[in-house]
This record gives sequence, structure tokens and C-alpha cells, in this order.
Amino acid sequence: MPKRFRSLQPEMVVGTVELLEKRITERFPDASLREVAAELTVMAREAAERAHHISRPNIPLRVVQCLLVTSGLALATWFAWRVQPSDDIYKVSGFAQTMDGLISCLAAIGAMSLFVFSWELRFKRRQALKALHELRSMAHIVDMHQLTKDPEPLLLGGPPTPSSPERTLTPFELGRYLDYSSEMLSIISKTAAIYVQEFPDAVALDAVDEITSLTNGLTRNIWQKIMLLDRMQAALETSGEKNSPTTPFVAPTMAPAAPASDSAPQSK
Repeated sequence: MPKRFRSLQPEMVVGTVELLEKRITERFPDASLREVAAELTVMAREAAERAHHISRPNIPLRVVQCLLVTSGLALATWFAWRVQPSDDIYKVSGFAQTMDGLISCLAAIGAMSLFVFSWELRFKRRQALKALHELRSMAHIVDMHQLTKDPEPLLLGGPPTPSSPERTLTPFELGRYLDYSSEMLSIISKTAAIYVQEFPDAVALDAVDEITSLTNGLTRNIWQKIMLLDRMQAALETSGEKNSPTTPFVAPTMAPAAPASDSAPQSK
């Protein structure tokens, strides 16, 4: 099997979101969802570059780390060489005190070394978490755009209030809008995975898992709307009526339909 299927290809993710942006632009040229898709395209392109930058070693920082640790070890060696042992060191109490001081000194040097050598990791982690926070915010923005795209008012009808959102989408357009929103959420989770593919930090991995759980939950909500829309279309076909995909939905006047089975068709 080709090795390219063993890892996520950033250029393929970028190509997918670019194609999605074109599809949204062609279908909804005046919708704000098109602008969100354009921004997501920019974020996907930046993810490939930023993830590559995060995975590269920070040479200047590593040089500073080595200099600091070497200086600390040299200073400790110089102090140890300058100290003149007394006759008490050969006694049990003196030997115990000497070993206690030596162990404390080595522990302090080790803690300092670990702290210095963790600079690069914490710096890269901060960069990754900042980018992942932007993707998390983008997921909520996508969800806000589909929040009022609910097919239920099309079926139930009822007079709108002055503050009701304007509903101009046909059933076909509504289904496509919801489908595009679901695809954008999926792309957000894949873009987040790019950052930890070559930087397997535990904290960053947890952040990516949280974004994946968030997008999956939002996608389930969208697919509930899509399934409801499919059931409405099925009710129309059962009643012998059929709405054109270019005209607004007209609720059928018929008796309440039986509850739909679990195998209700889903939109493609």
C-alpha cells in the first residue's frame, strides 16, 4: 500500500476545502457561508506551513539551552573542585551530610536542565494551541450560520414574527446548505489533525480530540435537520405532490404521517 495513505496529506486537505469553497460560491454566491469557506481555505493553507514550522527544530533556542546547561555544569564542577574536604568527611555523620548536599546539588542541576530543555516544547505547544483555538472558533462560526436553517418551520408553517429570520431557501437549497456546513465541520477537524501529525504532544493531541468531538457533535445536529428534510420530501411524494427544487416548500394538506422508520433515506 502506498505510504501516502498512512498519513494525512496537507495538500489534499487544502485541495478539498478549495473545491468546497467553489461549490458554495457557485450555489450561494451571495451567502455569508461563502466568506466563511474562503476563510477556512486560508486557514487550511496556513496549517500546512505552520505545522511544518512547528515540527522543525529550533536551532537558536537549542544553542541557548546547551550554553545554559553547560555553564551550569561547569560552575558546579568549579565549586566542587574549589571545596577542600575536611577530616569530618571520613566520619559517618560528615559523610551523610556531604552526600545529602551532593544529591541536592545534582537534583537542582537536573531540574534546571529539564526546565531549560522544555523551552522548545512549550514554545511549540503554545503555537499549536493558538492555531487550534482558531479552528475551534471557526467550528462555532459555521454552526452559527446554520443555526436558523431549520426545515421544521417549512412543514409546520405559521405566521412569522417581526424578529423571525428570513427563510428564502427552497428544500433543495436548504439541503445543500446544511450539507456544505457539515463538510466544513469535517474539514475543520482534519485541519486540526495536521498540527499534531508531526508534533505528537500530549496536550496538543487532547486539544485536537476536543475539536473532533465538537465538530462531530455539531455535525450530528445538522444531520438531524437533513433527515427531517428528507422525511418531509418523502411525505410529499407519498401524498402525490412534488415541489420543484426552485420553488419554496409548500406543506402538504394531509393527515399526519406515520412515524418514519429508522431506515429513512439520507440526502447525498
